[in-house]
Amino acid sequence: MISIESLLSFLSISFLLAVSPGPSNAFLMAQTFTKGKQAGMQTAYGFAIAGVIHTIFAVLGLSAILKTSPTAYQIVQWCGAAYLVYLGVLAIKDSLHSPQCDEKPHISTKKEKNVLFQAMMTEVLNPKVALFFIAFLPQFVDTGLSLSATWQLAIFGLLYPIFAFPIDTLYVHFGDKIAGYFRHHPNAQNWLDRITGIIFITLAINLLL
Repeated sequence: MISIESLLSFLSISFLLAVSPGPSNAFLMAQTFTKGKQAGMQTAYGFAIAGVIHTIFAVLGLSAILKTSPTAYQIVQWCGAAYLVYLGVLAIKDSLHSPQCDEKPHISTKKEKNVLFQAMMTEVLNPKVALFFIAFLPQFVDTGLSLSATWQLAIFGLLYPIFAFPIDTLYVHFGDKIAGYFRHHPNAQNWLDRITGIIFITLAINLLL
């Protein structure tokens, strides 16, 4: 079995990585600010699903292709950046519409599903996240254990999204509190949409650089 020392070390580093400001947290807060708490939670779920997908890729060795093939890395990188630009343009486009009173306090189920898919695809198409998994997880594999390296990678890989999800929900909770004022003022909401669009496009540029 995995030692307690390795497990505690992994969870400690995972905590620091989860709470540190970064593109994922920026995306999470942007969705929470502009679309509400439910959208923020759907984003957190999307990130968790993406973590599971990256774990599967890492265990199967597919993520290693990104590390050894510059062409594959660039393809995924450009796809991720293009998708973020697309989301940014949509957000800015929405902000140009005239503010209207909406009695519905939350977004529709269809939009919630879209947010979950957007978050998942943003994380899956981020090659830096894939490289993080194949650079981070092997450090905790103990070849001296009876448990195979494959199973150890799977366990640590799945632990990260499980551990990071509650932290993401805290970001959503406090982000929703901060954004409460803006969501009740249409003009401020439009500016939040524009800022969100700029954040997405900035994240795309950061991904390429």
